[in-house]
Amino acid sequence: MTHTALLLIDIQNDYFKGGANPLVGSLEASLKAQEILHYFRNKNLPVIHIRHLSTIPGATYFLPETTGAVIHSNVQPLTDEKVITKQFPNSFRDTELWPFLTKLNITHLVICGMMTHMCVDATVRAAKDYGFTCTLISDACATKDLEIQNQQVKAADVQNSFLAALGYYYATISSISEFIVENR
Repeated sequence: MTHTALLLIDIQNDYFKGGANPLVGSLEASLKAQEILHYFRNKNLPVIHIRHLSTIPGATYFLPETTGAVIHSNVQPLTDEKVITKQFPNSFRDTELWPFLTKLNITHLVICGMMTHMCVDATVRAAKDYGFTCTLISDACATKDLEIQNQQVKAADVQNSFLAALGYYYATISSISEFIVENR
């Protein structure tokens, strides 16, 4: 695991109850993310926090200078952990993520975060395209109900669909408990 890093994507206050864009199961997912974060910290492995700031006109959440844009207290970064700010769903786009990972000789990313159907999906696909091996911690991710052509798609179905699609080629899908057992 010496070339492995943890990537925590957008676990920010606006995705929680009372936030501007709450997700289904965000609290539970953040507690699982906290478990994997502690695992990486205990192993002295690199941790990278991704923080989204919305600067496009009409944005309604993750607005700069708001508490909603702050990384949630369950996964609060330590002073020596890298925090990268992004403005697009793909955490690699117009950020220092790829050069930072390359500098550390990282070849394997363990990924969790929010929203599974958007920023997690875009980042996992880009990571694979950049040549990284990816493990996605399924129970440390959260999403929301969506709508397509006047039909509601429940968050659980969105989650399962995106995990299944990513697991087909882009990542190994693992629960936190499976990951810890396999990496003792």
